[in-house]
This record gives sequence, C-alpha cells and structure tokens, in this order.
Amino acid sequence: MIDARAVVSADARVHETASVGPYAIIGPNVEIGARTRVEGHAFIKGPTTIGENNHIFQFASIGDDPQDKKYRDEPTRLVIGNGNTIREYCTINRGTVQDQGITRIGDDNWLMAYTHIAHDCVVGNHTIFANNASIAGHVRVDDYAILGGFTAVHQFCRLGVNSFCSLFSAVTKDVPAYVTVSGQPAEPRAINAEGLKRRGFSEAEIRSVRDAYKVLYRQGLSLEEAIDALKDRAAAEPVLQPFVESLRAGSRGLVR
Repeated sequence: MIDARAVVSADARVHETASVGPYAIIGPNVEIGARTRVEGHAFIKGPTTIGENNHIFQFASIGDDPQDKKYRDEPTRLVIGNGNTIREYCTINRGTVQDQGITRIGDDNWLMAYTHIAHDCVVGNHTIFANNASIAGHVRVDDYAILGGFTAVHQFCRLGVNSFCSLFSAVTKDVPAYVTVSGQPAEPRAINAEGLKRRGFSEAEIRSVRDAYKVLYRQGLSLEEAIDALKDRAAAEPVLQPFVESLRAGSRGLVR
C-alpha cells in the first residue's frame, strides 16, 4: 500500500492497511493508523501520531515545526484522531514546550484547502474549517464548531461547541457555545439556529438557547450578572449547560 516513489523513514510506523501515494514524504517518529490514506506529495513530520480512516490530500504539510521564535527543536508532538479529512495545502504544526507540548486534533473533522492549525491548538470533533480558515497558537475549537472561509482566530481564543464564524471573521475574543459571529473584529449576530436544527435540537431547546442569548447580549448585563441569571436555568435545562460553561471557561474575554 506504499507507492514505490514515496519516501518513508525506517523509523516510521505505517499500518499495513494504510496507503501512501507517490512522492509523499513520511519522516521518522510518524505513526499512521489503519486505513488512513496519504495522497501523493503530502509531507508528514514527526513526532506525529495519526489514527485510523483519515484522508490526507496532496501537498498537505502535517506535523512540521511550530511557527514560534521560541522553538528550539524540542521533541513536541502532533496527535490526530480518526476519520478526519485534511485537504490540499493544509498546514498543521506540532506543539511547544511553553504549553503542553502537543497539538491535538480529534475525530471526524473536515479541514478544507489551505487551512492552518498552529502550535498547541486543541480541535475537538466534527468541526468544519472552510477554505483558508486559520487559527493561531493555543486556540481551542470545541465540537461541531464551524469556521467560514478566511476566518482568522487570535491566539488563546476559544470557540464554543456549535458556534459559527461567518466568512472573513476576525476573531479576537472567545465565542460562546451556539453563537454566530461575523465581522472584523467579529461581533455576535445571533445563535447558530440552522446548525442546531441540523444537529437534531428540538424547537424548545433552540428557543431556550435563543432566550439565553438575549440574556447575555440584549439586557445590558455584565458577564457576571448574565452568568448569575442563567446558572439556575442551566441546571434545569441541560441544553444551556455548554453555553454557561463557555462563558466561564475562556481567558480572552467574550465577543460582545
């Protein structure tokens, strides 16, 4: 399953059911799991671990050194889960010792062409990065978040579960769960109602999320006051728990 024209290090571990296309380069300390496909001309540098059933397209650069001036060749890592699609010219960098030393990608993510995931990022499951979306170092992207084309996310920001960043969004602060943002800098616009419908949320749950959004953004409350107003409601309505948790979790402040 390894093309004769590929360059695969003797120190790499490629599962017998994985495939590597022509002129792909697989460096030392790379592990590739079962049924993962690496197309021709892709480049993978270790230490990198890639799980099962991934599809890495041509010219992607996976696991190269972090773009950080403090980096001094420390053996940091990249870990990619299962079922991810990584399209042409995607770049995903390893971590740095200034953080946990690891960049981590979960399962079933869809990374379109030219997307960039920088050092020390944590990307959850079922996310979508549209073409040219980029996240800077130490960013966290929670499950089912969607980044529209050319979205740019500042260091240390967090995008909450089921959040949505519109085309050309410049995100400089945390985006709460369920919230849609757009603009430069990005501002809150509404909840991601269409995304919630597609995920199977009920009309009552979506209405509850919309009401919580109004508490945070329409009643003139401080963040602490909004959390106090919502915490008891979240205890009774589980759909609001991710929303309230995302208001507490970040370090950059919220888009407001």
